Amino acid sequence: MRSRRERDFANATQLELLDLPLGKVKILSTDKNRPIAVDLFAGAGGMTLGFEQAGFDVLASVEIDPIHCATHEFNFPFWKIFCKSIVEIKGEEIRRDSDIGNQEIDVVFGGPPCQGFSLIGKRNLDDPRNTLVYHYIRLVLELQPKYVVLENVKGMTVGKHREIILEIISKFEENGYQVLKNYQVLNAAEYGVPQNRERLFLLACRQGLELPNYPLPTSKPAKKKRDKSNKLPLSPTVSKALQGLPEIEKFKELEQQDWVEADFGKPSNYVKRINNLFSKSDNYSYPRIYNPRILTSSLRTDHSEESKARFSKTLRGKIEPVSRFHKLDPQGICNTLRAGTASNRGAFTSPRPIHPFLPRCITVREAARLHSYPDWFRFHVTKWHGFRQIGNSVPPLLAKAIASEIIKVLHISPSKPKDSKNLGNEDFLHWNMSQAAKHYRVNLDIIEPRIRSKKEKSLIQTF
Repeated sequence: MRSRRERDFANATQLELLDLPLGKVKILSTDKNRPIAVDLFAGAGGMTLGFEQAGFDVLASVEIDPIHCATHEFNFPFWKIFCKSIVEIKGEEIRRDSDIGNQEIDVVFGGPPCQGFSLIGKRNLDDPRNTLVYHYIRLVLELQPKYVVLENVKGMTVGKHREIILEIISKFEENGYQVLKNYQVLNAAEYGVPQNRERLFLLACRQGLELPNYPLPTSKPAKKKRDKSNKLPLSPTVSKALQGLPEIEKFKELEQQDWVEADFGKPSNYVKRINNLFSKSDNYSYPRIYNPRILTSSLRTDHSEESKARFSKTLRGKIEPVSRFHKLDPQGICNTLRAGTASNRGAFTSPRPIHPFLPRCITVREAARLHSYPDWFRFHVTKWHGFRQIGNSVPPLLAKAIASEIIKVLHISPSKPKDSKNLGNEDFLHWNMSQAAKHYRVNLDIIEPRIRSKKEKSLIQTF
């Protein structure tokens, strides 16, 4: 039977969605070297990949945007993607329609859409997207994982928005979870990523289990003001991230398509790491079967001669005054890569950095390198979608650092997969929104802004 605590939670939230009494689910505890994870708000799969690299099998992911779902399915065709709103899906469905079944889930992770909390725009507690945080909690309580990772923007820690974090912690504690209360904002540049990107992480576990620690930094941002007391090695630089990539200017084909067969140069150690080329490494992801001589996600941009001239004159590490684009410093790190706005909010492209050596903006592939994605990972062929997928995602190496701490408290020794995996159907990367929605049998209206119902207003007020 459902406990009094669970009934109170259901009543308090004014939701009729917690109709999966935990007592009716016989959860099997299995002895396995690849623990089970679920990704909520999966996007194109940055956190999915990071957790896979740490040794998890992410058997189920949930994402509302059909374009993102198609990209996710291309890169992880062997796991289940649910193209649904988190408001509509239930834990029972996730278990039933994936390979999870009644196995115990080791971790649920995800980052509810952050636009309502972001420091970039006006912070708004009443933003309808912020109610998704509470549906995240609902699904955690339905799935009952051992561990929980909630990721969000730094803006969630600022001013009155800190109240949201305290409410989340309180709700978890009222429902059988303990939370690491010294929540932290981590910078990807301190975990081997050549990008200044700060994200909030909240870690929790079921009562009685061992709380994880936050990962210790492994690097310090390159070219930042030197701290002599910090003995960590410098993070990879922009130059090291882009090293070995073919020059797109040599390929006219890239004016019409996003891929070409080309010769790559010598990779840096950073590139070897993200592509899992070291014989001894702590990357436990499934090797992908792909052609390493194919340069992907590299559709060229046709800049005007005037723009090229302005880009050339801009000093490295400075802002070009007209476009407001940041010109990358090859010996420094990238500024935060952002997503821009969705189609229902004008489809504005976030300012893309200027290449450090060439008078143009960086390509999607170059952005992916700066975000710690391996070269086999593909994005939608449209530049706007590709940059949005990267800008919305957690860098895989940062996600891996968090996931590795969960692995430690699970007391599991990760194992290298013995089999390699094929990537999915490339057609998925070319679909427009209507084609993707048709494939996943969803109504396009689901990705439009939803008008908050009385039930949702009550939900916000009662948490």
